[in-house]
Parts: sequence; C-alpha cells; structure tokens
Amino acid sequence: RAALPLLCAASALLLAAAAAIPPPEEAARMARFVLHSCDWGALATLSAQEGLRGRPFANIFSLSDGPPGPLGGSGVPYLYLTDMEISVQDLEVNSNASLTVSLAETPYCRKHKYDPQNPLCAHIIFAGSIVKVNDSEAVLAKKALFSRHPEMETWPKDHDWFFAKFNITNIWVLDYFGGLKIVTPEEYYSVKP
Repeated sequence: RAALPLLCAASALLLAAAAAIPPPEEAARMARFVLHSCDWGALATLSAQEGLRGRPFANIFSLSDGPPGPLGGSGVPYLYLTDMEISVQDLEVNSNASLTVSLAETPYCRKHKYDPQNPLCAHIIFAGSIVKVNDSEAVLAKKALFSRHPEMETWPKDHDWFFAKFNITNIWVLDYFGGLKIVTPEEYYSVKP
C-alpha cells in the first residue's frame, strides 16, 4: 500500500516532464509540441465564394496529429471534411492554405497569464495544401481524429465526410521575443516531439 502513493507521485512527475514545453532554441520541437497539444486550428483559404473571390477566409477546424499523450503525435495535421463546408469549397478551387495553431487554446497560456498575442504563448503557422488521404492513411487519420473528437463518429453520414491532411511546405514558429523562426518540413518531421 505504501508503494501506491509513491507510484502515483512518480507517474505524475513523468507526465509533467513529458508535457514540459520545449525551449525556444528548439523551434522544430516546439512546432511539433504545439500542434500535438492543440485540438483545433484556424485554417485560412483563398475564397472561391461570390463577393469574396480571391480574398483570405479563415475558419476553425478540429484537427489531430495523433492520439493524445506525449508519444502519440505524427506531426501530420489530419482533418475530417465535407464538401458541404464553405472552406472546403474554397479548397476545391485552390488547395493552398495556411493553418495556425496556438497554445492559447490550452491551459498553458492562461496558467502563465500570457495573452494569446504574447510570443511566449507559442503559435505555429503552417503553409501548404489540403489533400485527401488514401485508404491506408485514412486508417491513421481516423484513429488520430476520433481519439480526440469522438463526436465525429456520429456526424451525419449523408454529408460524405472524408479524411484529409495538411501537406506542410513551410513552417513559422513564434515562441519567444525577436521574431518568427523558420523551420523546414524536414527538420519538423525529423525531431522527436
């Protein structure tokens, strides 16, 4: 019985250490950490809608790079989409987009009293394109998304939902004072989160 409290305390310390934010000099790790910490992001498209054609249009989307936990992230932002959604209609005309995720959506910034615009409340901007995933990758995307967003399984089947991913071509990290840091996709995918 005496070992149980010690085991619980040790587990709590391991979890706290695993959830520690990466230092500012490790921008690629920070990018992976922030994406994996977030359940949603702001996706900006170029509008194809009448009256807005060619203008930026941002919208919120649920996302996941893998099941929650320190070892669950692949770094690939997966989305569950339908052609009925206005931003997806934009993507059908031009698949280029940007995706912003921020620790402002987690308890981290509130705990430290960081305003979402404060650089210490890290946010990552990805540029790239949205692509439908193939059948084998859809299995990974489904596990990643439904583990974090179980409600998705109950969404109306007649909306023709499909799994997609954000194909990253550029990454900017703002996690400290002094401006944006550029991380290549190769650097991003090669680090351990």
